[in-house]
Amino acid sequence: MFDFISIGDSALDVFLHIHEASVSCQLNKSQCVLCLEYANKIPVESVTKIPGAGNASNAAVGARRLGLKSSLVSHIGKDDVGQEMLVYWKKENVGTRLVQIDQNHETNYTTVLIFQGERTILMHSQPRTYRLPLLEPSRWVYYTALGNKHKHLEKDLLQYLKQSPKTRLAFNPGGTQLKRGLKALKPVIARSELFIVNKEEAERLLEDGVRPMPNLLLSFIHLGAKQVVITDGSNGSYATNGDTMWHCPIFPGKIVERTGAGDSFATACVYALDHGWSLPEAMRAGTANAWSVVQKIGPQAGLLTASELKKVMKKFAKICPSLLPNHS
Repeated sequence: MFDFISIGDSALDVFLHIHEASVSCQLNKSQCVLCLEYANKIPVESVTKIPGAGNASNAAVGARRLGLKSSLVSHIGKDDVGQEMLVYWKKENVGTRLVQIDQNHETNYTTVLIFQGERTILMHSQPRTYRLPLLEPSRWVYYTALGNKHKHLEKDLLQYLKQSPKTRLAFNPGGTQLKRGLKALKPVIARSELFIVNKEEAERLLEDGVRPMPNLLLSFIHLGAKQVVITDGSNGSYATNGDTMWHCPIFPGKIVERTGAGDSFATACVYALDHGWSLPEAMRAGTANAWSVVQKIGPQAGLLTASELKKVMKKFAKICPSLLPNHS
């Protein structure tokens, strides 16, 4: 039996650290663009390759680092990159029996431009025919980003969860899933033990503009999710179990780049809940893991072990979730 089965796409990530660029923002700094000199050669300071990246893989590797027995449902191509990823996952002790090899399409590839601590992601995703393999029993299923034509897999996943009522679902949707809209995602949200998105994603799903954070949180509770976490970058994270709402600040530290911050946060939340920790402590665990990940290039170099996680949480023991105003 597994503790954690992660379902989603994976990719080879290549990080390019650049200096010769500029950023142009609107007055409120909420929308910025990265500017490169057109038709010129841009020097790259460093190149870092991460085999076995992508949301699902980041979560599977993160869960294993924390001591959970994890497995991955994903697709790779029948190419050298795919084989390199299999070797990497096995080195990380992530179960690979459920990884499917696409005979007709190559492995997904992502280029990440890093500039002044922020990243711009260029993604090349291959067309896939998604099917859910026969899953072993697991305490948690972590369902995250997939490409187009994943509805059949999602339907089979909901059927698996119906037949496995003790399996807890963590749902962290990706861009393609979010584009399907709230109505399409309601059955998955309703089955979720933990539904986790960032603030922009939450607002996009609800489709009626900016809402106060308590309203955002409760909207997903009303759709059936048992616990909801909404992350908001440097503003920290917010969560509710339907009765009480909390806000947790980030832990202070240097930021090299932010790729994988959300995945590491969500994975540590699941680890904490799996170990019977309260939702506020799960928020602190997620904050600790993300704090470590953003200090290194790539989504996995900074992933913490269970003992390291506890040390970071102890280091920032004074930073704790507080009740949101007007809620107790």
